[in-house]
Amino acid sequence: MPQTPVESDVPRLTDHALSGFVVAIDGPSGSGKSSVSKQVARALDYAYLDTGAMYRALTWWCLDQEIDLDDPMAVSAAAADFPLVIGTDPDDPSVSVGGSDVATAIRETRISTTVSKVATVIPVREVLRQLQRDLISAAGNAQGGVVVEGRDITTVVAPDAPVRILLTASEEARLARRSKELHGDADAASVDATRSQVVDRDRADSTVSQFTVAADGVTTIDTSHLDFEGSVEAVLQVVAAARA
Repeated sequence: MPQTPVESDVPRLTDHALSGFVVAIDGPSGSGKSSVSKQVARALDYAYLDTGAMYRALTWWCLDQEIDLDDPMAVSAAAADFPLVIGTDPDDPSVSVGGSDVATAIRETRISTTVSKVATVIPVREVLRQLQRDLISAAGNAQGGVVVEGRDITTVVAPDAPVRILLTASEEARLARRSKELHGDADAASVDATRSQVVDRDRADSTVSQFTVAADGVTTIDTSHLDFEGSVEAVLQVVAAARA
């Protein structure tokens, strides 16, 4: 699947109708939305877009360019001239900025602990919202459909998507999952080391987006007691019902 470039000179289509069948999935950290969304995209032969990776990539770019993350105007200016290229293949969700492959770098702790400083800047969210809608339509045209995940996809980025899902889980389950992902274990020490990347980030991001309670028309799927396969199947059932 070809990558779709996102550059500052791409025309901004603020509220154009989205192309293709869009599955919008929101959820807090550790709810399983990234892994589940990728598998759902594979099952449907759809494109996949991780909008959180875009905020992480912008954070990486700001740090690389020595932009003060505590300066909202400087961060907003960086977002408006952001040399991002992001892949929409669920088997290769590549991310590059300014020609540098940052797919691994944006998952580092220094990004995870600072990305909220970028993600909570309202002008940045509006710039990326427009880029995200452009990407969704480009991927939808190319692949027939796209699974897009993040924190405000069902309410702000793609409220017109035919399928909108809030994927959630208890705090205990989310911390355990992220601890295993980052540290390979879910013991007390690992969970405590992970807490700031889950609970604190969600608390900060919740000041600008709602991803803990489903909006009207959004289906809630609680994955607290579901395994990975069960979570994927639950999403696919919602998609099947909507397509029928």
